[in-house]
Amino acid sequence: MRKSRKIILSLAGAATLAISASMAALAWGHGYNSDPPSRSALCAEGEVTDCGAISYEPQSVEGPKGFPAAGPADGQLCAGGNDRFSELDDPRGGNWPTTAVDAGATTFTWTMTVNHATATFDYYITNANYDPTQPLTRDDLGLTPIASIDMGGAQPDHTMTQTVNLPARTGQHLVFAVWNIADTTNAFYSCIDVDFGGGGSGEPTDPPTTTDPGTGDGCDAPAWASGSTYNGGDEVVHGSAAYRASWWTQGEEPGTTGEWGVWKQTATC
Repeated sequence: MRKSRKIILSLAGAATLAISASMAALAWGHGYNSDPPSRSALCAEGEVTDCGAISYEPQSVEGPKGFPAAGPADGQLCAGGNDRFSELDDPRGGNWPTTAVDAGATTFTWTMTVNHATATFDYYITNANYDPTQPLTRDDLGLTPIASIDMGGAQPDHTMTQTVNLPARTGQHLVFAVWNIADTTNAFYSCIDVDFGGGGSGEPTDPPTTTDPGTGDGCDAPAWASGSTYNGGDEVVHGSAAYRASWWTQGEEPGTTGEWGVWKQTATC
């Protein structure tokens, strides 16, 4: 009897470890639309403030897949139904920075931090009902994708660039991008605010005022160490500059991770 009890406890422990590992794998599956910048990207770059947790993990807007028949609820689409990122659903009076676009072929870029097996990348765009001062709903969108890139279960590269033919629109609209994972029940969501008739420059228009990194701010942080583990929001000093981590990282040197990488410079020291 005692031996059987040990076997049962061992099996229970193994099952707990397996579940924990599975949950950890799911938690680290990440990606977001970085160009034109999604709301997540704008928050991570500091172009928009008061964004909450999404500022440190723009790649984590994960929610149930199956859009439009299933998926996140109306009014929660931009956050993927994730309450932690509800700031993304706040229309901010229609004042999210927009990227100027024209109808026709437009390049969209995703940044991936984990390369999940992928079913499709689907793109939707708002219709004549869209009011940028209100949270996004299905009624605001054409529910047939304007583009669907079938990956057939393949893993994407760290950076995925796709061409989408945007239909004719006038004024401010929103592109709703969905990365459907092949081997889980989830998808990743990105809301990209665009402006038709803005000259097609591809640059964000009318962004809020931001302050460039200033000398001294953050320079009292500890020095970066290659063997240390850092979480989103942690600050370090490296190479005469201060940096803040956008998400969990280890061994990635500040100043080398690029515009959309984990380390964001906050000051010169």
